[in-house]
Amino acid sequence: MKFISEYRDGDQVALYLEEIRRCVTQNWSIMEVCGGQTHSLVKNGILQLLPPEVRMVHGPGCPVCVTPLHLIDQAVYLAMQHGVIMCSYGDMLRVPGSKYSLLEAKAQGADVRILYSPLEAVAIAQANPDKQVVFFAVGFETTAPANALSVLHAQRAGLKNYAILTAHVLVPPAMEAVMEDEAASIDGFLAAGHVCTIMGIGEYGPLAARYRIPIVVTGFEPVDLVQGILMTVRQLERCEYRLENQYSRVVKPEGNPEAQAVIRSVFAVSDREWRGIGTIPSSGYELRPEFEAFDAQKKFDYPIEKAPESAECIAGLVLKGIKKPQECPQFGKKCTPQFPLGAPMVSSEGACAAYYHFAQALETLA
Repeated sequence: MKFISEYRDGDQVALYLEEIRRCVTQNWSIMEVCGGQTHSLVKNGILQLLPPEVRMVHGPGCPVCVTPLHLIDQAVYLAMQHGVIMCSYGDMLRVPGSKYSLLEAKAQGADVRILYSPLEAVAIAQANPDKQVVFFAVGFETTAPANALSVLHAQRAGLKNYAILTAHVLVPPAMEAVMEDEAASIDGFLAAGHVCTIMGIGEYGPLAARYRIPIVVTGFEPVDLVQGILMTVRQLERCEYRLENQYSRVVKPEGNPEAQAVIRSVFAVSDREWRGIGTIPSSGYELRPEFEAFDAQKKFDYPIEKAPESAECIAGLVLKGIKKPQECPQFGKKCTPQFPLGAPMVSSEGACAAYYHFAQALETLA
């Protein structure tokens, strides 16, 4: 299949890996920002195939993983106590709150529905005028246009029973926060191709120049990833620090202007709390004041206090690239996909879930 099979070609991967071995002369730590990239690296065995000088570090690129505990609790509260129809992508259902996950709330009778699009939630609100409907709007810049459109559609339809619980986070500020963390040691970045498809690449060049670090916008297939790693290693070996676009078949420098316009019309940039990391300035979206009628956090009362994170979970260190999942004392023991201590163990983009499901292939990396 065009643009799929050729980017899974083992011979092409082998050629890029050989070129990486040929040109690398010292140790480098490269962070892939997106959890989708992490899963591809792990399940395709690329981590073992790389030369020992190249160490891949897993970053905070899993929006489900960094959704704050108190927002999970708010979603559960709305579903169980307010009786709203809580709609969400499937990834969010098993993420642990302080007491319950959304899946556990559903098991206790709450009306929690898994959807593929927020526009489905608008249709549910239209079909159930006597019920309040809330969509859990989680994601990076990639999912923001669809969530913004759902608000615009609800407004045009005159719906009074639709709202979104916003948990949008932005990638460039997170990369900057990683670089500012004294405990982190990153030499290069593989930037998330799907985010750049929407937002373009303009924000990344200044980051590369300011922190003197290569940033390569990369896709998600094996060929994409090893080519992106090669491009990063070449820059590092030459003491170059610039932005490159490996994913040019999809990512255009300007991104998608129409999608950006929709985002700007509905959302404003705001500070955002990241689970396990803390508050990162200007790293999220919130609804503009003219759309506050669709803001679940303003529409409903939440008589619940913020709960502390599990003291046994090191998700924050994993998300910042300071620790690998198997370095957690509870990995695969007290923390499993069935009984997670933190979100990275249950999200389809979580690093801990990747290591757990592909543990046999990763034994040599433990």
